[in-house]
Amino acid sequence: MDRNLKILIVAPEANPFAKVGGLADVAGSLPKALATLSEGELAHDVRLVLPKYQGVPDGDYIADFPVSMGSNIQTAIIRASQMDAKYGNYTTSVPVYFIDNYHYFDRPGIYAHTDDAERFGFFCQAVLGMLPHLGFKPDLIHCNDWQSGLIPLYLRNKYNQNPFFQGISTVFTIHNLQYQGLFSPAVLPQLDIPTSLFTPKGIEFYGQVNFMKAGIVYADVINTVSQTYAREILTPEFGVGLEGLLRQRKADLFGIVNGINYHEFNPETDPRIYVNYNHLSPELKKENKRALQNEVGLPIRDLPVLGLVSRLVSQKGLDLFPAIFDWLTKEDVQLVFLGEGDRYYENLLQELAQRYPDKVSTTIAFNAVLAQRIYAGVDIFLMPSAFEPCGLGQLISMRYGTIPVVRSTGGLADTVYDYTTNPLYGNGFVFRELQPAAFLDAIRRALRVYREKPQAWRELVTRVMLQDFSWAKSGASYVELYQKALAKKARSISHYPVEPLMEPSAAPAPENAYS
Repeated sequence: MDRNLKILIVAPEANPFAKVGGLADVAGSLPKALATLSEGELAHDVRLVLPKYQGVPDGDYIADFPVSMGSNIQTAIIRASQMDAKYGNYTTSVPVYFIDNYHYFDRPGIYAHTDDAERFGFFCQAVLGMLPHLGFKPDLIHCNDWQSGLIPLYLRNKYNQNPFFQGISTVFTIHNLQYQGLFSPAVLPQLDIPTSLFTPKGIEFYGQVNFMKAGIVYADVINTVSQTYAREILTPEFGVGLEGLLRQRKADLFGIVNGINYHEFNPETDPRIYVNYNHLSPELKKENKRALQNEVGLPIRDLPVLGLVSRLVSQKGLDLFPAIFDWLTKEDVQLVFLGEGDRYYENLLQELAQRYPDKVSTTIAFNAVLAQRIYAGVDIFLMPSAFEPCGLGQLISMRYGTIPVVRSTGGLADTVYDYTTNPLYGNGFVFRELQPAAFLDAIRRALRVYREKPQAWRELVTRVMLQDFSWAKSGASYVELYQKALAKKARSISHYPVEPLMEPSAAPAPENAYS
């Protein structure tokens, strides 16, 4: 790295301003990591932009300008704030911009509105339109998920003759390929996208406009949030209909495991947990366990406590639980569930808590404080995902000395290594087949070590607490990725022609869902 970079990170959500899922944690932490990798003149100029949803602080007015939305004109108002970034003794701030528009964003909720194509098409155009007003020409724009997928398209096809935008490189990050942003082609005029791009080589996908596909086709470099997931999405099992296109862009596809914010997720200083501790005092986890049992209404007993903090959806492997409930409830263990999602899974876990009130606690909610107390208070963290692009739960649990039981897929395979297979380096208990028996076997192996080898368990707890899954490590990998994108742009290598994807009969289209 021979110079500092000017980087604009574009995301539909970012912690602490707006959060629905793990993308917000990534978008809120990566800019801080990039801003603190170097100091002084060598520090990267990193900035973040997201929509100003209802409830997001106003920030300072910077500028406003018109954005063409078909036959209508909408006004984009740019507001500015900042967030502090700290690494060691070095502290700086990251500029944060909000795209404000009453019509599109001043409403309850972030996603799943009927006009989301227009909302995020407006957002993408406004992001590019704001740059001359800021006097900020980034070397690279880092787009995240389908909501920003049109930015590489607009740069390539709408702004390519404008000298200000020439030379700007793009990276497109896929956080979850399941959610692609699929819309009727009737939205094309409102998005100011010519019908000539609505082809299998462009943004057409089974008769619909696909925002995710736009990012994949037109970005200079693509990445996803773990090396294993980057390989998995090249296959029909995980490619959700885009595996053909991704295979064609395989040379430009990379995987980088997410990090976690080690200042926020720090058991030594975290104000949300009951008792602070570190790797030298893991015995204090028992105090957190007792306090957690008391808070969630379970008997205070010295026994293994298993926890799950998750969106309650099929992706998270919840279909494995009913077949093992009888065994779990007969064991001398307790279970603590926290999450919200599909009604079926919410009812399933609530009914279990009602049937076994001394063994099971279920809280249907998004509760960040209780989540931290579960990470700190339970002994074993359950994450049996059907697929998992990266996953943050296993990283947070290990930071708090809680041992994960995971399925070997995506980022879980890249971060959790089976203790049974390799006691010297293992940091959790892993199973491969998406079957209840395999999941149960991994839980049994974890419980066996916990009960029969207390010293080995203590050493395992210390080991996982000393691992480095910080954003400092992942941020350095992103800088290397940015350099690849800049080099690709400098060589002016075209991605065309892109061969058509498989015929619609060869693979099912993905669900039209929202992250």
